[in-house]
Amino acid sequence: MTENGAQIAWQPCVIDEIVQQTPSIKSFFLRLSKPFAHIAGQHVDVRLTAPDGYSAMRSYSIASSAISSPTVELAIERLPDGEVSPFFHDVAAIGDEIELRGPLGGHFLWPEPAIDPVLLIGAGSGLVPLMAMIRQRGALAQVVPTALLLSARTAEDVLFSKELHSIEVSDPAFVLALAITREKPIRPSDFARRIDGAMVQEILARLPRKPTQVFVCGSNGFVNIATEGALLAGLDPSIVKTERYGG
Repeated sequence: MTENGAQIAWQPCVIDEIVQQTPSIKSFFLRLSKPFAHIAGQHVDVRLTAPDGYSAMRSYSIASSAISSPTVELAIERLPDGEVSPFFHDVAAIGDEIELRGPLGGHFLWPEPAIDPVLLIGAGSGLVPLMAMIRQRGALAQVVPTALLLSARTAEDVLFSKELHSIEVSDPAFVLALAITREKPIRPSDFARRIDGAMVQEILARLPRKPTQVFVCGSNGFVNIATEGALLAGLDPSIVKTERYGG
């Protein structure tokens, strides 16, 4: 595979750490044999090869800030009918070696320089590239107004929950709103329904002015609903960028 004309080769990586983030999502910290620089929003391909030669490949967004170490973080959601994610959740162990290539992707990227307000909308593991953007923003000490509207079934299913709430408390330019769909939310600033146009409109009111870039990431169905909500809230389709996961 090539990226911007350059050949992106496969490289072996070692799993240094595994962290259970939510009931269905684990973070895997992979030590690269050939470290690379990436931009928040990019992804990597992961390839697993069985003893009989059969191989399976999937793409996963990088959760790490671009300002990071030779170790990259992938937060992988376990899909019951998946071919690769069950291996990571049920078989993979610290010290295991896997193949990886990247970074890949040139469309769904945190803006540099980051000046105007940004709206991030995600669900489940769709938060991963958005979290990389939030982390990069923090690592560079950027004060660009940023709002994250995150959908989850329950509070327990909110990925990187402690980190997000910590950023919200320490950074007045960061707005966090949760759309909890299967239980009553604890905070009055959150919502007890699926994302819709009225919800997006309310989040926009929490920013000092309208965003010039909107990033939406999640399953195909979620991206369709969230994008429709953004358009119903009056945002220009040209500023909306989407990243879709299968399923």
